[in-house]
Amino acid sequence: MINFIIWLIIGGIIGWLASMVMRTNAQQGLILNIVVGIVGAFLGGLLLAPLFGTGTINQGDLNLPSLLVSFLGAVILLAIVNFFRRGSVR
Repeated sequence: MINFIIWLIIGGIIGWLASMVMRTNAQQGLILNIVVGIVGAFLGGLLLAPLFGTGTINQGDLNLPSLLVSFLGAVILLAIVNFFRRGSVR
């Protein structure tokens, strides 16, 4: 149970940091930051973890390389969402 809570907290922090980098923080709340962090970590695990030879927070790794891969996955996720959001406006 405590691992689940830590997973949510770290996912929220990663999602919040990614939203700050991508300048979408004003559009997101706490729940969306957690979702972005966790889904971004999953995406990073699929795309980036094999390249860097590390895990993600979803795999229970709480070291610096896994946090960076999870963060990069969250940034990629927000970039994809922003791309489709801007495409539908024009």
